Amino acid sequence: MMVALRGASPLLVLFLAAFLSPPHCAQDPAMVHYIYQRFQVLEQGLEKCTQATRAYIQDFQEFSKNISILLGRCQTHTSEYKSAVDSLAMRVERAQREIDYLEYLREADICIESEEKTLAEKILQEAEEEKKIRALLNASCDNMLMGIKSLKIVKKTMDPDGSWMKDAGSNSAKVYFLIGSRNNTVWEFANLRVFTEDSTKPAPRKLILPLSWQGSGQVIYKGFLFFHNQGTSNEIIKYNLQKKTVEDRMLLPGGAGRAPVYQHSLSTYIDLAVDEHGLWAIHSGPGIQGHLVLTKIEPGTLGVEHSWDTPCRSHDAEASFLVCGVLYVVYSAGGQGPHRITCVYDPLGTVREEHLPNLFFPRRPRSHSMIHYNPRDKQLYAWNEGNQIIYKLQTKKRLPLQ
Repeated sequence: MMVALRGASPLLVLFLAAFLSPPHCAQDPAMVHYIYQRFQVLEQGLEKCTQATRAYIQDFQEFSKNISILLGRCQTHTSEYKSAVDSLAMRVERAQREIDYLEYLREADICIESEEKTLAEKILQEAEEEKKIRALLNASCDNMLMGIKSLKIVKKTMDPDGSWMKDAGSNSAKVYFLIGSRNNTVWEFANLRVFTEDSTKPAPRKLILPLSWQGSGQVIYKGFLFFHNQGTSNEIIKYNLQKKTVEDRMLLPGGAGRAPVYQHSLSTYIDLAVDEHGLWAIHSGPGIQGHLVLTKIEPGTLGVEHSWDTPCRSHDAEASFLVCGVLYVVYSAGGQGPHRITCVYDPLGTVREEHLPNLFFPRRPRSHSMIHYNPRDKQLYAWNEGNQIIYKLQTKKRLPLQ
C-alpha cells in the first residue's frame, strides 16, 4: 500500500496522513482501496475543474482583448463622428448667418422702399396741403401791414372791457356795442355818428340774447353775431341779428378755450376775427405751451377749414387781428404801453417779421381788451380802458407766392 501511495499527489498524502491510523491500527485493505479510488475520482474532478478554469480564463482574456479592440475602434469612430458633427454644426451656423444676412438685406430693402414711399407720400401730402391752403387763402388779397397811421377816440365809457364793431361782411353803416366781458345785451346804432354823439334819435335797438358771451372776442359777419358761449370751454354761437334766433353752434376743436388767449386779457378764451378771407378763431391749444392757434372757420356751416399752430406766444400779449390772412399779435410789457406788433404769422409764408417795419400803436396807458380789423373800411376797431378807438392802417403789396 505504501508503494501505491508514492505516486499520489502531495495533497493526497497529507490528507491520508492526517486521517489514517498508525500501521498498528490499519483497517481493512478493502476499505483503504475504496478510499484511494474515491480520492482518485476527486483528483480527476479537480483536474477537470482546473482545466475548465484555465479555459475560462483564456476565453475571458481573449474576450477582454476583443472588447479593448472594439472599444478602441469605437473611440476612433466617436472622434470621427464628433468631428463630423462639429463640422456640420459649423456649416449650419455659417448657413444661418448667411440666411440672416440675406434676410437683413431684404428687410433693409423693404425699409428703404417703405421710407421712400413714406417720404413720397409725405411730400405729396404737403403739396396737397399747400395747394389746399393756397386755394383757401386765395391771392385776391395781397396787402401787408406797414404801419398804424393814426387813432380816433370815437366814444368813452366807464367799462374797462367790451367790444364794438361794424358788420365786417356787409356795407351796412350800423354800429354794434357790446359792454362787458360777460353779458347778453347788444346795442345796435344806426351809424357811427349816432353812436359817437350818443343821441336819442334814432334810438339804438336793444337785442337781448338767449345766451351770454364770454370775453371780448365777438364779431359780426354778414348779419350774424358770432360769440363764445359763456359757461362752455369751446362752444361758438351763431346768432341771427335780424331774426333774433340762434342759427347754429359749434365746438371748436384742438383744446380751444382751456386757457386765456392773451395774458393781458384774461376774460377772453376764444378771440374771433374777420378779414378778407372770412371768419377766424384765435385760441390756445393742448401741448402748445402758451402759443396761439389759428383756426379758419367756414361761417355758413361752422365747419373747421384748417388750423395752424403759430409761433406767437400768449405771454405779454393783449390782442391780435388778421389782415389778408396774416395774423398780427400785439404785445405790451405788464399791460402798459408801448403796444407793439412783435409776432407775425402768415400760413402762406410770404410775410415774415423781417419784412415789416417797427409796428407800434399810439401810446395808450392800458392794454387793449379787443382789436378787430374790418376788411370793408380797412380800419381797426379797438377798446382800451373804456375808450372806443379807430386805428387807420398803412399797407403795401406783399411778395407774390412762389
